[in-house]
Amino acid sequence: MTVRHILSGTALLAGIAACGGSAANKSDSSAAPSAAPSTAAAATGPQTPDPGHKVIVVEAMTDDQGNNVFKPANVEAHRGDVIRFTLKAGVHNVHFLPDSNPGKSGLPAASDMLQIPGQTYDLKVTLEPGKYYFQCDPHALLGMKGRLEVEGD
Repeated sequence: MTVRHILSGTALLAGIAACGGSAANKSDSSAAPSAAPSTAAAATGPQTPDPGHKVIVVEAMTDDQGNNVFKPANVEAHRGDVIRFTLKAGVHNVHFLPDSNPGKSGLPAASDMLQIPGQTYDLKVTLEPGKYYFQCDPHALLGMKGRLEVEGD
């Protein structure tokens, strides 16, 4: 085995680890999220909107030009709606960072990495009315950010 093969293998393993490993939507409780989940923003498994409310789909993707984006990036929702983040292409997550949402409580924990096209992360909107900012952690510096505006009932 040459040094080039060893370095290539090491780089490959580092890349896999940086993108969240190889298991799709794993739920390893040993990986502590940076924001503790709360009852104010439930986001576990498929969610059903409250009666009279809707599911709002937000696509997470790497487009044909290599841009990492949420579509749409700006979302308006009401309490009781469900935001369904759906992976179209790439490897992405959804994270409502406390630093980006000062003074806000009940922020959901960061999602697992979405790795398989069609994989989803549902967020039932139970947050107080206001503006909330989210990002894809690996691509935030590349501009993969969004805003959720929760409107009053």
